[in-house]
Amino acid sequence: MKRFALLLLAPLLMGQAKPVLVPDVSQRDIEIAYSFTGAELLLFGAILYPGGRAPGQDEKPADIVVVVKGPTQSVQVREKEKVAGIWVNAQRMRYRSAPSFYAIASSRPIDRIVDERTRAIYELGVDSLQLSPASGATPEVQARFDKGLEDLRASTGLYYQAPGAVEITDGVLYRARLAIPARVPIGKFTAETFLIRDGRVLAAAVRGIEIRKSGFERFVAHSAEHYSVLYGIVAVALSILFGWGAGAIWKRF
Repeated sequence: MKRFALLLLAPLLMGQAKPVLVPDVSQRDIEIAYSFTGAELLLFGAILYPGGRAPGQDEKPADIVVVVKGPTQSVQVREKEKVAGIWVNAQRMRYRSAPSFYAIASSRPIDRIVDERTRAIYELGVDSLQLSPASGATPEVQARFDKGLEDLRASTGLYYQAPGAVEITDGVLYRARLAIPARVPIGKFTAETFLIRDGRVLAAAVRGIEIRKSGFERFVAHSAEHYSVLYGIVAVALSILFGWGAGAIWKRF
C-alpha cells in the first residue's frame, strides 16, 4: 500500500523538485495619450528553488530570458526594385500572423544560452520567430522577406534584442528594463520569463500587459472601430469644412 501511495505521489514530488519563477512587471496597463513618447517597462521577479536553497558556487548558474510580445497581426511586405532609375514595387508576401511587437532581454547572448532548436521551439530571438506566410514560396524567397520584415520593424524599435540586459542578484532575484517605443500598437501583450540552465528550460511564467489609448485618441479609435460608417461621414465632412474655411481665409488675404 505504501508503494502504491508513493507511486501516486511521485509526479507531485518530482514537480516540487523543480524551481519556480515568480515574475511581475512595473506596469500592467500602459495608456497612450497624444503626448506619449514611449515608456520603460521594468520586469522583475524571483526564482524559488526546492527547499529554498539557491545553487552553490560549484554549480553552473542559471540564465534568465524575458520576452515581451505584442498581439499578432496580418501584414504585407513589399520588395522595392529599381527600374529605369525609379523605385517600384516588385515582389510581395503576406503574413497571416506576425507579432506586432517583440523584445527579448537575456542575462547573456541568447546563442550562448540555448541551441538553435530550443530557440525555434520557444521563439527566443528575432531570427527565431515562427512567421506564417500566407502563400507558398521557396525557402530562399521566404528567408529574404522574413529578414525584410524584421529589419523594417527593428528600424522603428518594434523588434529588438537586449543581450545582457537581465541582472541576476544572488542567483535568485532578477530584473530587466525594456523600452516601449512611441509607435507601439495597442492590445494585449505578454511578458514571458524563462529560467534556463545547461541549455534546458527549467521553468517558465507569463504575465499579461495591456496597452490602450486614452483620452481623445481612445474616443477616435473606438469610433473608427465600432461606428465606421458614421466615422467616415464625419471625417469627410470635417475635411470639406476645413478646406472651405482655409479657402475663405485665403481669399480675404
